[in-house]
Amino acid sequence: MSRTPDVPDRRLLLKGALAAGALAVTPTAAAAAPSPKKTPPFVNPLVRNRADPHIHRHSDGHYYFTATAPEYDRIILRRSRTLNGLATAPESVIWTKHATGPMGAHIWAPEIHRIGGKWYIYFASAPAESVWDIRIWVLENADPNPFKGTWVERGQLKTAWETFSLDATTFTHRGSRYLAWAQHEPDMGNNTALWLSKMANPWTLTGPQVRLSTPEYDWECIGYKVNEGPSVIARNGRLFMSYSASATDFNYCMGLLTVDADADLMDPANWSKSPTPVFTSNDTTKQYGPGHNSFTVAEDGRSDVLVYHARQYKEIVGDPLNDPNRHTRVQKLGWNTDGTPNFGIPVADTVIDSVKESA
Repeated sequence: MSRTPDVPDRRLLLKGALAAGALAVTPTAAAAAPSPKKTPPFVNPLVRNRADPHIHRHSDGHYYFTATAPEYDRIILRRSRTLNGLATAPESVIWTKHATGPMGAHIWAPEIHRIGGKWYIYFASAPAESVWDIRIWVLENADPNPFKGTWVERGQLKTAWETFSLDATTFTHRGSRYLAWAQHEPDMGNNTALWLSKMANPWTLTGPQVRLSTPEYDWECIGYKVNEGPSVIARNGRLFMSYSASATDFNYCMGLLTVDADADLMDPANWSKSPTPVFTSNDTTKQYGPGHNSFTVAEDGRSDVLVYHARQYKEIVGDPLNDPNRHTRVQKLGWNTDGTPNFGIPVADTVIDSVKESA
């Protein structure tokens, strides 16, 4: 089925790649909250034809949205004071792929983060002449308004190996900044595993990188052996890292890693892994392949929100990554009595008439 990782085929890497999301400056995803207010019902899909969604709530009172465009050729950005407002917010193209050379193909899974008074975007791309040599890249903008100023290319974020890597997210914990991402490890029989490292600055790793999870359960290995798209939320004395697994069709689903907030995050033994997926396709609500999530908070400043993509149908003709209909969706993230997140099921599409009546 799949070739050796050194010469990956289109299907192996596309399916093992396009699916990602995460947090900004802190793992709680809420940079700052205005005074509490009632949160209106979410409208789903929130943004159509945008996969791997990332929403950052900033201290200026805006939600900033970016995601993968199905043409895989650009990085887009939207801004709104409400989550539902992102659906109709103007969309700006803030960066486009290069015509040749590095950053010339497969622009995937951007995330926007505010770090040290500057904006950063992490994304995956490949050379135009070698479209499966996918790596992680970083953009920087010093302007307070990310729609203005200049996005400077800080270059490739170097990891321990020059291998297929993507889906970078960053967070801070107790004064240290971390990067989590997905990468193929040489001589390992999988597509991607999840990795963690501390950072010297927003585009440079420091110290060792450690493997937190590799595909091992059956539900992580359907079609392809994939762990990707990490995203972190800190609650109830623990850090929770969600991630996506398997091929990007209806088998795509989400898993969960957990670590105590007092533990050394760089010791993989301190992380526990859920033996079952925490978020999966649902025939009743007709949502398929949910994954590549991020976390944010609702307008009330307190309610956690799950951001993810899914399709509205199960059967796909051809390569799923040629199908553009992965839509951004949002729903409330619940919490169990033991303090662990309750993802629930992907909610059904919104009936617009009922939303208007309740508005």
